Amino acid sequence: MTPGTGGPTAADGARPEPSAPRRRDSARSRELLIRAAMDLFADRGFERTTIREIGERAGVDPALIARYFGGKTQLYLATVRVELGDSQPADLLEEDRLRGLLERFSQRGPGPSFQAAVLPGDNTEVQQAARTYLHERLVGPLRDRFTAEQVDRPQLRAELAAAAFAGIILARSSGAFGELSEAEPEELLPLLHNLLAASRPPR
Repeated sequence: MTPGTGGPTAADGARPEPSAPRRRDSARSRELLIRAAMDLFADRGFERTTIREIGERAGVDPALIARYFGGKTQLYLATVRVELGDSQPADLLEEDRLRGLLERFSQRGPGPSFQAAVLPGDNTEVQQAARTYLHERLVGPLRDRFTAEQVDRPQLRAELAAAAFAGIILARSSGAFGELSEAEPEELLPLLHNLLAASRPPR
């Protein structure tokens, strides 16, 4: 048999079509990863959720997390932004805002943004992103409130209150403080509100 004569050729139109895998556009893949991460973080918390599990839940290659977000921490921050939206949040002295945060962290545990608030680090890009988020969502709204109320040193007071809140959330999840860990959000709400309000002097 002459080489090349035992099969179809381009000339006879019988060349098989390549079996390309189904492609997802990047926007769809990002959306699937965010939704999967939101579910898993809610069920298991940040630390116990793996990149592989997120990819499997989303039905996409886990390597896309690094490509689209930079890593698991940035993906976590993206999920929080989706949940809370882009609008300026209420400050921590607003009861509904404080209740919502308490309930969410009671379910999920603290994420990397709270860990970055109280732990020393090496100023990596990831940690800087977490700290930026913390200032945007917690410190900024309180500073704006204190500035409008003409409170002395509004930035310092806002940072003090946000640091106290972050520390309490981390301590609550650590298990080192029994009653604090076991208390329900509604039980903690008035106590925590009074504590944070102490950062603002009486008017």
